[in-house]
Amino acid sequence: MRSLALDIGDKTIGIAASDLLNLTAQGVKTIRRTSNKEDLRQLGEIISEYDAEILVFGYPKNMNGTEGERCELVKKFAEKVSKAFPAVKQIFWDERLSTVAAEKNLIAADVSRAKRKKVIDKMAAVYILQGYLDSLNLKGSI
Repeated sequence: MRSLALDIGDKTIGIAASDLLNLTAQGVKTIRRTSNKEDLRQLGEIISEYDAEILVFGYPKNMNGTEGERCELVKKFAEKVSKAFPAVKQIFWDERLSTVAAEKNLIAADVSRAKRKKVIDKMAAVYILQGYLDSLNLKGSI
């Protein structure tokens, strides 16, 4: 069983996948959003390719813990995903500062601004998924 993480944006969806043991997260792809139908088609291919049973949605709460407009957008997309892939379990994971952490890591690795822009959402998905996987390991759920 594998898990996928999604970092949902207006223009892109960053995707990360777990290894087979659900210990580590690796970046998979950044989907350039064109339409919900096409986004779901591409997501379906990845779900199938990785035999994913869990989707971890990055849930962008405000810094004070409240849910804002971005959370609503994620929930609406998750509803569409749920209808398209009802057998896949969904989890919402607090992703505050995941993009900031991903960007700092890429800057530390001396990745150019142009290249960072292309992979930042995928890297944010890695941070989201790794946080979720680490929480499972701490609980002894695996």
